[in-house]
Amino acid sequence: MTMMQTSSSMLSSARRSGARVLVALGLVAALAGCGSEPAPPPTGRVERGAVVTKVSASGSLTAIREQNLGFPKGAQLKQLTVKVGDRVSPGQIVAMEDDFAVRQTLAQLQGQLNSQRALFGKFVADPTVQGAQATLDQAREILEATQKSVDAELAADESATDQAHKQLDFDSYLLDKAQEALRADQVSCASTGGIPFTPPPPANGVGGTGGPNSSVGVGPAQAGVDDPARVGPVFAGSTGAGGSGAPGSGGGGGNPACNRIPTDQQAVVNGRRTVLMDKTALQAAQQKQNVDRSQGQVSVENARQSVVTAQNNLDSAATDRPFNIDQQVALVASAAAQVDAAQKDVDNTVLRAPVAGTVAAINGVVGEFLQPSSGVSALAPGSTAPIPGLSGTSVNSSLSLGNPATGAQRPGGTQFMVLDNVNTFQVVVPFEESDAAKVAPNQKVDVTFDAVPDLTRSGTVVSVSPTGSNISSVINYYATVVLNETDPRLKDGLTAQARVITNQVQDVLTVPNSAVRKSADQSTVTIIDANGTQQQVRFQAGLVGDDRTQVISGLREGQEVVLRQGV
Repeated sequence: MTMMQTSSSMLSSARRSGARVLVALGLVAALAGCGSEPAPPPTGRVERGAVVTKVSASGSLTAIREQNLGFPKGAQLKQLTVKVGDRVSPGQIVAMEDDFAVRQTLAQLQGQLNSQRALFGKFVADPTVQGAQATLDQAREILEATQKSVDAELAADESATDQAHKQLDFDSYLLDKAQEALRADQVSCASTGGIPFTPPPPANGVGGTGGPNSSVGVGPAQAGVDDPARVGPVFAGSTGAGGSGAPGSGGGGGNPACNRIPTDQQAVVNGRRTVLMDKTALQAAQQKQNVDRSQGQVSVENARQSVVTAQNNLDSAATDRPFNIDQQVALVASAAAQVDAAQKDVDNTVLRAPVAGTVAAINGVVGEFLQPSSGVSALAPGSTAPIPGLSGTSVNSSLSLGNPATGAQRPGGTQFMVLDNVNTFQVVVPFEESDAAKVAPNQKVDVTFDAVPDLTRSGTVVSVSPTGSNISSVINYYATVVLNETDPRLKDGLTAQARVITNQVQDVLTVPNSAVRKSADQSTVTIIDANGTQQQVRFQAGLVGDDRTQVISGLREGQEVVLRQGV
């Protein structure tokens, strides 16, 4: 026989035993009532009072203000200065982490910041622009000096060329005069019996020398002779019988012109030689002038190119400088931000109490390596305290925060430390959706506690969550109830039963709910008049409370009504 069959047999036996007991009791009652009137039905009265409706749910008692504490970065716990139950004040140091690693990081980033600041100073004081401007000014001065030098040299060359022209013209003029003197003496000598004279052809193929510029281009051949020594016959005068004839003797009758002919011939030769030298000097001066003009132009263009290059360098340096400075400013700002963040990490190794409160939980021992505090708390509606049992987890989570094997929840959840204010409590309770629709802020609440059965405290609904939470596959809405009065026996985490007064009317006619019968929208009761006669009466019902119904009309205060049995 299976366990289920055994249970069914035991249930059947119990039912048969119960039936026999009821039959026996009925027989006893029948025998006792023989010869007497039946017992009157239970009754109630129409009375003036209050009609109240309530919804209830269970929750946990929690401090009205709770603060989770932890370290932003994980490290070894170095010091713990408080214990569970200690009272702390704002700013009090409660724990410290080992800060060696974060201080090393801070030192490295501070060094990088110092380096960037030094580079920034270098860019600000960079003399590149000033140097480029000085180079440009110097290049302009060199260009100006080069131009002046070239102009001066060309002017000197022009002067030398003009001087060579003048010298050539002057020497050509002297040559012409020497030739004229030679011809005149030759003609004069011939006229006095000297050697007949044939004048040499004029220079440049024309008659006479033709003025001071006629000597340009004159050479020995152009002067009518092949050689400067050959300027005409040598007049020695007429010789005597011996034919020796010294100058001034013999033919020509002692004409002095004949004696001057050799001198004139030498003067012509010297003049021609001088003209040739002058022409060579003129050509050299002209050649030098042309060469100096070309070289001077090259020098000027090179100097001008230096000016252009210096100007480009200045423009480039002047354009780059503000952008380089702006870039360095940004790098300095970035490095400074990293230093600030590293300094914040160092500061965060010291944990201070942000508010006054009592240490409710500590999860860590000196020497242990703490994890970063990343858990978040689901806050109760209208409160800064978390929903009990959900610290550091989602409100939809069904996992335990403690030992998976035992299901025990660790105090404080995933938080390193929890502070709370135990001077005032609140109850956070979930209402299923049909009841939650009746709960609203400022409603009165009666709160009882499983651990303190004789204690009831009044409270007020602070807020109702606008979002539902899935609890055991049922949609619930959390409501926060603040206790209006406290008691020394109350402790954080106690189970509490909250009964919210959703509606009530005071000082109205009421009738017991067990006396009311409803059919469609009609409400009736059975009244007993003074003669004991029962009569069914319809009345207009108002608010239906937990145990009484409001009477709007149809009944009078004091009327006796019959209560339904078994209700």
